[in-house]
Amino acid sequence: MENQKQSDSQELAELKSKLVKYENMAKYDDEIDLKELWRAIWQGKLLVIFITAIFSIASVFYALSLPDIYKSEALLAPAEEQDSNLGGMASQLGGLASLAGVNLGGGKADKTTLALEVIKSRAFTFKFIEKYDITADLMAVKGWELESNKLIYDESIYNPHSKKWLRDVKAPLKSQPSLQEAYKVLQKIVNVEQDKSNAMITISVEHYSPYVAKKWVDLLISASNEEMKSRDLLEANNSIAYLTEQLEHTRISGLQEILYQLIEEQTKTIMFANVRDEYILKTIDPALVPELKSGPQRALICVLGFMLGGMLAMLIILIRYFNSKD
Repeated sequence: MENQKQSDSQELAELKSKLVKYENMAKYDDEIDLKELWRAIWQGKLLVIFITAIFSIASVFYALSLPDIYKSEALLAPAEEQDSNLGGMASQLGGLASLAGVNLGGGKADKTTLALEVIKSRAFTFKFIEKYDITADLMAVKGWELESNKLIYDESIYNPHSKKWLRDVKAPLKSQPSLQEAYKVLQKIVNVEQDKSNAMITISVEHYSPYVAKKWVDLLISASNEEMKSRDLLEANNSIAYLTEQLEHTRISGLQEILYQLIEEQTKTIMFANVRDEYILKTIDPALVPELKSGPQRALICVLGFMLGGMLAMLIILIRYFNSKD
């Protein structure tokens, strides 16, 4: 038994010594590999300098070739709702209001959310693009002249003098961009955000011209208010027409009183819609013509170009090193 224990302990000692030996050999190999890698990189330092310099110079020229982009934004708040006793009426009128298409529920938050979604919708954007004829300024501009305050058009795709599109595109696209194309481009430069903590809204537009950016922010605010106003006016007028018709067919005094109250509320809606320009979105801080550009970030482009060149050069050297080892 004793001999067996001694034999086991000897084997264990031998295994430990072999393990230590292998660990030392692995460390030595790692040191050799790291030294060889560093030597290979150092030998290829001219290649690293050359490729990094090429990428750095190219990124500088690319960054300088990009036109400035300006961002104009406005701060808005939900417009105050008219003071009416809608909460109490909603419990009294039950399904009659819903049948008439009368909206007694939902406050300014619901209407504001709807207005913001309307701004993002295709139907509203199509109408906005057609009404203000912004397709050329949206899709054919490649820059802006500060001194003359003139847009610079890409005349290979659009002739600003004859106002003709010259794009060479494949079917089903046409020379003149469709509303769907314009919608996709406009959505990239328009940003609509609402702060959930205080319900404040920010609408911003980016463009080569700071004047165009400011103008489009104002137009979006105005157009969205007009759109929501027209919807509420149509709904209120239809509701009044329905309620008036019901009045002619009832002789119950209690029901007549309820119908008159409903008509009164819809009349208030029409009145507020007609007298208030900022129907849903109220301007707190209007859009300004920005003096400073918001992009492009030329310094970041140059740094990324430098890093990309350095990493590519290192990768080439490492590939060459490992190929030579095989």
